[in-house]
Amino acid sequence: MVNLVLKFVEAARVSGLRVSSSEVLDCLQQLQLIDVLDERQFAAVLRANFAKSRREQGQFENLYQLFFHELRQDERVARSEPLGDHLQAVIGSLIDQAAQGDASQAVMDFLGGDPGPLLEQIQGLASGTEGGGGSGMGANLGAVTRRLEFMLALNAAEAQVEIHLDGQRETLTWDQRQDLLSHMKDRLNTARRLLSQERFETRNRDVRKNAYRRRLNDLGEVHFASLTRREVENMREAIEQLVRKINDTISRRRAAKRRGTLDVKNTLRRAAAYNGIPMELYFRHRPLRKAKIVALCDVSGSVWSAARFMLNMLYSLQDCFTQVRSFIFVAGIVEVTDVFESHEINQAIEKILKDVDIDYNAATDYGLTLRQFKADYLDILNQKTTVIIIGDARSNYGNPEEGILEEIRERSRRVVWLNPETQMFWNTGDSEMRAYEAHCDEVRPCQNLNQLMAFISSLVL
Repeated sequence: MVNLVLKFVEAARVSGLRVSSSEVLDCLQQLQLIDVLDERQFAAVLRANFAKSRREQGQFENLYQLFFHELRQDERVARSEPLGDHLQAVIGSLIDQAAQGDASQAVMDFLGGDPGPLLEQIQGLASGTEGGGGSGMGANLGAVTRRLEFMLALNAAEAQVEIHLDGQRETLTWDQRQDLLSHMKDRLNTARRLLSQERFETRNRDVRKNAYRRRLNDLGEVHFASLTRREVENMREAIEQLVRKINDTISRRRAAKRRGTLDVKNTLRRAAAYNGIPMELYFRHRPLRKAKIVALCDVSGSVWSAARFMLNMLYSLQDCFTQVRSFIFVAGIVEVTDVFESHEINQAIEKILKDVDIDYNAATDYGLTLRQFKADYLDILNQKTTVIIIGDARSNYGNPEEGILEEIRERSRRVVWLNPETQMFWNTGDSEMRAYEAHCDEVRPCQNLNQLMAFISSLVL
């Protein structure tokens, strides 16, 4: 078992998987704790140790299928000891008659059950290190020549197998010769498939990536109110991936800033001990500041479709903020921070729609909402708070109370208004957008995921 795992590790490394010695030792120790004859457990242990990302998991699955299934001896050959001996004789005959060169040797090793040399050669072809470097016309001629060399070696090996088995008519029956021929042809076809699919793997990966980006951009342009149930599910998946991307970017930036900015004065002062050479660098260590978010979301009609995605993203990025407090309103305001903190985001949204004590059928009243916020929650604002209001500013001809919004602006760091309504309809009918806009630091349209994502990126990056 140890030798088998080590051979798999060797094949994994030449295929591009990063496998350390400590991971191999961990894997061998964990294999002692499971039933290695149960393939699901066996594969899970290898996958957990050797595939450390989603991209590597796909690569691992292909390699596992090749190593433990496609290169496994045919059952008819494995059950018969004479056939097993003849198989070794066939491979030995091929090695004796094979032409000199890396391609022929790699093919012989592959037919003998060791995929490492062939995978290493294929990896070189894909990366352009086997004569495929350079640029301009004919830059890939070296790679084409090398690939042709492998194909010729495979064809020569297939011909040698048929010649060898034809010479064994007196020692092997027709069925036995066919079993051996079928076994060898399966391996030869596997080698051909690896050579042909690697040729297009990089291009296909780019094509798939570009297709996904186009699909994501197309989905991101759909108005929140026009999303179908299927598109909402796809939108959640897209939001998860975008949030992961933002978190990765933030982590890298914080890692770079963790040591602080260069302290030139202390660095030069210390350099005096080294004849003016700055051998030791000193940095100013300043803690990263995080914003406090207060979100007020209109939950009436199509406005709620935008607000739910906004809340989803804010709570997915909570580590980027000191605190997130959320309020919903129609005619009157209710805080729902506890609901989001105690439930998974989608469950929290469903609970808000069903259990929160708010009249969703009431006429929207922004003035009443602002008066209640001033009376009950104005003291939660400070100069580190960013206030985000999501709504269409349609107050059914009631008093807009824009003066209260000015008080909120004076107490907070900034006020941002996100309007999910089409911009050409702002300031028409009962819209109070013009009155509120004068008291906001920023007003943005927010009708689809792309616009929401642009705002979130500017907020946290």
